[in-house]
Amino acid sequence: MHAIGLIEVNGFVAAVEALDAMLKTANVEFATWEKKLGGRLVTIIIKGNVSAVEEAILNGKNKADKITRTVAYAVIPNPHPETIKMVNISAEKLFKVDGGEISEF
Repeated sequence: MHAIGLIEVNGFVAAVEALDAMLKTANVEFATWEKKLGGRLVTIIIKGNVSAVEEAILNGKNKADKITRTVAYAVIPNPHPETIKMVNISAEKLFKVDGGEISEF
């Protein structure tokens, strides 16, 4: 079963640290990111199987909490197609700049 994981932290540096920890922790992929309030709130979204996403999110939260505070985090197993659509819209904006491809879950 596939899942998405989201972690929202205060600040870009904490977000990068969290992402790095998540990717090194488990077999997950970076899906996209969003920033709000001028970058003060950054949300990182990852994808993978449920257990890998759960482990990665917890390690990312622990890493981010050493720098700032984690605002929120969630793991969504078997996300609804409309949820995936929302994530893909975000990813399309990100990867259009990069020229990368978007892969479905």
